[in-house]
Amino acid sequence: MTKNWKDFPWRLIITIALVVLAIISVFPVEKKIRLGLDLKGGSHILLECVDTPEAPLDEDSVKRVVEIVRNRIDQLGVAEPLILRQGEKRVLVQLPGIADPQRAVEIIGQTALLEFKDETGKTLLTGATLKNAQVQYDRFGRPTVSISFNDEGAKLFGQATTTNVGKPIGIYLDGNLISNPVVQEPILQGDAQITGQFTLDEAQNLAILLRAGALPVKVVVAEERSVGPSLGKDSITSGLRAAIIAGIFVFIFMFLYYGWLGILADIALVCYALFTLALLSVLQATLTLPGIAGFILSIAMAVDANVLIFERIKEEYRAGKTWRAAIQAGFDKAFRTILDSNITTIIAAALLFFIGSGSVRGFGITLTLGIICSMFTGIWVTRVLIDYLAPKPTIKS
Repeated sequence: MTKNWKDFPWRLIITIALVVLAIISVFPVEKKIRLGLDLKGGSHILLECVDTPEAPLDEDSVKRVVEIVRNRIDQLGVAEPLILRQGEKRVLVQLPGIADPQRAVEIIGQTALLEFKDETGKTLLTGATLKNAQVQYDRFGRPTVSISFNDEGAKLFGQATTTNVGKPIGIYLDGNLISNPVVQEPILQGDAQITGQFTLDEAQNLAILLRAGALPVKVVVAEERSVGPSLGKDSITSGLRAAIIAGIFVFIFMFLYYGWLGILADIALVCYALFTLALLSVLQATLTLPGIAGFILSIAMAVDANVLIFERIKEEYRAGKTWRAAIQAGFDKAFRTILDSNITTIIAAALLFFIGSGSVRGFGITLTLGIICSMFTGIWVTRVLIDYLAPKPTIKS
């Protein structure tokens, strides 16, 4: 009874289950794998900070521009955007999947200075004390923007509405009047509503701008363009073609050189590809063209692990050990070499990810995930396949 329990192919069952989960995670590929700007298309925007007497440009203001732009884009829900400072006063923004750069510019390039003014034009308070801004609807179903102030803003807004009962308070965004409501009674709780002839998109954009805060300096758009999906399609086609050709050559070589062991290694290589793509999907990582290059490079490393293992097994078997003992010794001795070589590569790939930006990070993350998966398939999947499926050699040559 105990012997039968131990002989049950648990490792093979676990491996098959992992493959099934990987397939579920990967397919359909177009819905599960995020593509970067170079593959999917999107918007490329270059912003330039401008020095003005009202808002002088300095190092801190540029840093704040980067952070505020990042906050605004995060609220747009764009997958894996790139926000990168270029030079002393420029900010590069790349938005995968956003084909209309104009809408993006309206959100990320607008100063968004909110001001409340009385009839004389005096500024009573600004959006600097805002705590939140959300889209709501009035009783006629029209979109409005509901705002709330922090404690300081609530106090100032209470004073402003108390002294202006029966009078209008103009609400200005970047100097443009967007609403001019008449104060009916003092508002002391720090909540207000901005009404106007808003469409839903306009109300949502305004809420995003107010939540993220105003830019500290004037910003102009130095460059904007759309990256079409046709370029991405060509890049994907070329990358997949290269991966398929490389895979075919690897399959043929492994079969010709190692026979049945080579076929098992090819099966493990297919598992490796599935596991890598599954990790990209689960981690919501973005695949770029350099990322495809990193994926192809890690294929070679996955094959290299199998070659090391097979050569060790052959050496042990030729030395007179039994087939099972040769397998055990081969994996044990190859493991140290595989671990050492892959750790050094992972360190380099990790540095590319943390220090690099854009497509360099894409290369680093796919290479890192590829190495991890290659170690797993080489040490676990290949071992399982050999244990359960590999025929025992009849000669020691």
